[in-house]
Amino acid sequence: MKSAGTGTVSGCVIWLIVFCLMSTCIIPVAGMIGSFTSFTDAPIKMIGPMICPEGTTPRSHSYATTTTDDFGNSQPATGFSLQCVDANGDVVKEDLVAYAFIWIGILSGIGLILAGILAFAFAAPAGVLITRFLNRNKKTDQVINIEPS
Repeated sequence: MKSAGTGTVSGCVIWLIVFCLMSTCIIPVAGMIGSFTSFTDAPIKMIGPMICPEGTTPRSHSYATTTTDDFGNSQPATGFSLQCVDANGDVVKEDLVAYAFIWIGILSGIGLILAGILAFAFAAPAGVLITRFLNRNKKTDQVINIEPS
């Protein structure tokens, strides 16, 4: 029974290691994709109803603004916001940032789930590789310690 418990613990440790490795790659990529797509129609349609009051329609609004470059110079830029528009076409509410943060968080959460699933898929092969590596080191140590007769 001890070997089954040991196998379970070592399998969980290997899964955790693989999960951490996958997460360090997948989650930042998902966050970047979220930030690049935060001003498109998909997040406006998905996040807009959560932010906008009842009876309003969410829409994307772009406007001219400025940003500062690496040298401190002002550069022209385009800003995006979520506007909640009522039936008369009046802007009832405008959200500059929260919808984008929620969208990036959703995509990062999807990346976290994907990393967990991939960790399950790659944990067994990683365990085999680790076992082979450890057994190879044990064999070389035994060969060194054998004295010729």
